[in-house]
Amino acid sequence: MSFNSFGHLFRVTTWGESHGPALGATVDGCPPGVAIDAAAIQHWLDRRKPGQNKYTTQRREPDEVEILSGVYEGQSTGTPIQLMIRNTDQRSKDYGDIAEKFRPGHADITYWQKYGIRDPRGGGRSSARETAARVAAGGVARAALADLVPGLSITGYMVQMGPHGIDRTRFDAAEIERNPFWVPDATAAAEWAEYLDALRKSGDSVGAVIEVVARGVPAGLGAPIYGKLDTDLAAAMMSINAVKGVEIGDGMAAAALTGSQNADEISMGANGPVYASNHAGGILGGISTGQDVVVRFAVKPTSSILTPRKTITKSGEPVEIVTKGRHDPCVGIRAVPVGEAMMACILLDHLLLHRGQVGDRGGRIG
Repeated sequence: MSFNSFGHLFRVTTWGESHGPALGATVDGCPPGVAIDAAAIQHWLDRRKPGQNKYTTQRREPDEVEILSGVYEGQSTGTPIQLMIRNTDQRSKDYGDIAEKFRPGHADITYWQKYGIRDPRGGGRSSARETAARVAAGGVARAALADLVPGLSITGYMVQMGPHGIDRTRFDAAEIERNPFWVPDATAAAEWAEYLDALRKSGDSVGAVIEVVARGVPAGLGAPIYGKLDTDLAAAMMSINAVKGVEIGDGMAAAALTGSQNADEISMGANGPVYASNHAGGILGGISTGQDVVVRFAVKPTSSILTPRKTITKSGEPVEIVTKGRHDPCVGIRAVPVGEAMMACILLDHLLLHRGQVGDRGGRIG
């Protein structure tokens, strides 16, 4: 049984390992006639690729995408789109010392317990390198969304690194692209740089929280029970390597509110319903409201660290472990474009599902 695919009508299957010759994605269900070229997909991959600054892994991968099928003369044909990204900077020898040991906090031990075999070179299939394939698939999804829903935008950014959060009174969207942390707060960016630099030099790592917002999402996407938009978004974000928690809208904080505080009051505007707030994160009863769709996810610290940790070997012997190699001191940094890609894939999938089942039969207001 395969568990390497997600999506219903827009379906993505990823393949490959961290230190294999290549990895990639098979994208099935993209509507025909969508303008797609490698350069457009490459734009998104370049935002995720490693080695761009001292705060990410120093593995040097160009992450150049190759389109092998499904596109003819710059347009999607409606057939499966095969995307491939070659690995060019593997250093498998860095992982020789851990072939018989399990890294605490890593999937090493559960992969071994489940399959009885594991690829220790960079974590194999469990490596965050797999997310390059998702970002490539997200590039296809973005192209289709731009064709079907002009004006829809998806923006991700970090809102917390370790114990340090942003000050939302200083929120500046223009700042997101100006710093290596994708943080919309210039003051926080400067403070985080100093904090992470010290942590990196000490051989440790730290977690983060990423927020992804989709604007211009049509009302009506999703279904009431098992096909909820927020169900699929939560599953998509939780599937990203190292993610340990997902929130929609106010998320866990909603538990501290009263009903009167949590209710997003509605009035009639010139172009339809207008909401006074967005505690629901743009989704009610599993269906989009037309407001911004807001998702946050928490990423744990990178497990591969230079700080010695106690563990065991395959034979059960106690031992200390130090993981050599090139690793992200805060994997949450490069998780930002991954979260955006997953948002794009899920929104496109639900847009196609809605179009197929409901078409233009939705209820009118006003």
